[in-house]
Amino acid sequence: MFYTDGMWIPKYMNIDQHTVKKFDADLEEIRSSILKMGGLVEEQIDRALEALTQGDLALCAMVEEGDQKVNDMEVEIDEKISRIIAIRQPAAGDLRLVMAFEKTITDLERIGDEADKIARMTKLIYSSDRISLPRTTEIRHMSSASKVMLRKSLDALARLDETIAVEVIAKDESVDDEFKAILRQLITMMMEDPRTISMSIEMLFIAKAIERIGDHAKNIAEYVYHIVKGKDVRHVSVEDIQRDVISEE
Repeated sequence: MFYTDGMWIPKYMNIDQHTVKKFDADLEEIRSSILKMGGLVEEQIDRALEALTQGDLALCAMVEEGDQKVNDMEVEIDEKISRIIAIRQPAAGDLRLVMAFEKTITDLERIGDEADKIARMTKLIYSSDRISLPRTTEIRHMSSASKVMLRKSLDALARLDETIAVEVIAKDESVDDEFKAILRQLITMMMEDPRTISMSIEMLFIAKAIERIGDHAKNIAEYVYHIVKGKDVRHVSVEDIQRDVISEE
């Protein structure tokens, strides 16, 4: 007998161990490509935020150019996943893993779109004559939290670690709270000085983009939890997920 997909398979069954090893190698290649795509997306976020804080329009252009690279990687990985489904016809735990990979690249592509949005809003802010420049302290703090979520969600995927995944899921609420605080601040600013309305709206789009980055990172963490535990937690409270983890320790 040999072990695969969470079960022992008798040798007399029509399953080639070489085929199993090749399948595992294909999965590992896809996971490696996804992590590489995640690294590129992180670079896109860093550049977009640096452009915002420094007023660097050249960096904005780099982010816009880099968005196509992210899109190309999504298509490339999607083709690999389609091939592995057609040829290997994965089932049970392997199917959960492959489907999680498929969903992850979609979330990473959308994170890339949010970075591109930050760059486009930054260009609007610094390309126009404004009475003042935006405050970025709160935005930087919020973006740091979202970037940590993304990094940890990719780490959880690389390790298939549900504990890290739960940390990411729990962090999303604090990012949402920071977004709400920035929203209140921008509304107050617009009410006190109507001349700041245009810039405040652009900053609101940026804050929302950062909040969405956190949401997509949370999605990836939820996929990891589903892979490891076999449980869909997309509409489950953080408290219930944490209790579930504690009960199984």
